[in-house]
Amino acid sequence: MTRDARHQARGQQRRALRYRILSIAYLVILAAGASSWSGAATSASPASPASPAVTTPGAPPTVSFAPPTASPTAPPAAPPVVSAIAPPAKPLPVHVLVINMFQLEAAPWIAALQPEREIAVPGLSSDYPLVRCDVLAVCQMTTGMGHANAAASMMAVIYSGLFDLRQTYFVIAGIAGIDPARGTIGSAAWARYAVDMGIAHEIDAREIPHGWQDGYFGILTDAPGKKPKLEYRSEVFQLDEALLQQALSLSQHVALEDSDDVRAYRRHYPHEPANQPPMVTQCDTLSGDAWWTGQRLGDHARRWTALLTDGEGLYCTTQQEDNATLTALKRGAQSGLLDLKRVAVLRSGSDFDRPYPQQDALGALRAQFAVSGAIRIAADNLVRAGLPLVDAIAQHWDLWQGGVPSNSAPP
Repeated sequence: MTRDARHQARGQQRRALRYRILSIAYLVILAAGASSWSGAATSASPASPASPAVTTPGAPPTVSFAPPTASPTAPPAAPPVVSAIAPPAKPLPVHVLVINMFQLEAAPWIAALQPEREIAVPGLSSDYPLVRCDVLAVCQMTTGMGHANAAASMMAVIYSGLFDLRQTYFVIAGIAGIDPARGTIGSAAWARYAVDMGIAHEIDAREIPHGWQDGYFGILTDAPGKKPKLEYRSEVFQLDEALLQQALSLSQHVALEDSDDVRAYRRHYPHEPANQPPMVTQCDTLSGDAWWTGQRLGDHARRWTALLTDGEGLYCTTQQEDNATLTALKRGAQSGLLDLKRVAVLRSGSDFDRPYPQQDALGALRAQFAVSGAIRIAADNLVRAGLPLVDAIAQHWDLWQGGVPSNSAPP
């Protein structure tokens, strides 16, 4: 045997030994975790008499906890400490999965659903490691904010093997900036289109050619107004029309929450609907990690949405995550794990995307930070507008299991 061959053989032996040691350690940790699961998990989320622990044969008990009683505006609680993962014995069928992005969006949903079961999912954000489910198979997850967190968390749930999502309805529910020409702070908008604003060429506004309105234009085009080829496969999503119409029909007459400081701020805008009370509406959403503000960027958002949807889309909300979440769901659908026609997107206005007359863009951003009621009512109105659809599906699963029922069917 040559010197190189002996060296290679010794390396293989060392790697095999390390693998056996790590395997033994892993089994020891799993055994210890399983034996301490019930006590550690219960200490993180104490059960109440009204919410007994839910167990699955062949698996350690899952976490049970009392329904939250704190106000949705209370400071976010620290993530529960989970000592081990307690997977169901077989994938858990989910009828509805509500997808939020951060704690203030999630808290009102958790309070409304009163889930009795928590499942730790490997790959979720360490800030939001759990999927919570109620007795009607309605579950809630929190992805973390931004494109990267949304895609990673959604993929983790889809491919975890812990959930049967083949007949699941997905409700993406989050707050957003809103165009004052299409809504107001607190308004809730169901989207037909989700458009990615970030996949584009950009030239600094101080260097754009004469006559250009802004420095953004499509990938591999050479000027604004030319539609790109959409070769990323994530630039535009069109949501299912039948589900959209059901969502609108079920929620259009709900009473939305408002607050005095938001009412006062709205009065600076001279036109409807910006200066009117919040309402449920239909208009489309634009994704991008940059938290932008201003009249010129707002006008670009309108043009970009129209361009990428061939004039069909009507921009009104701006957020960070939806195209990333939808891309992950698309991958799951391509894998046969879910149905992309069962996805709805709901965004509520937490701030205006541009200033009122005689206000500059930075002034608008700073002023709206001080309107404390805005995020609260926007988050609460996600539940008010979204819960009728969730309840209709969960309480009448026989009508919804095979697909979106016709408009003539009872809710």
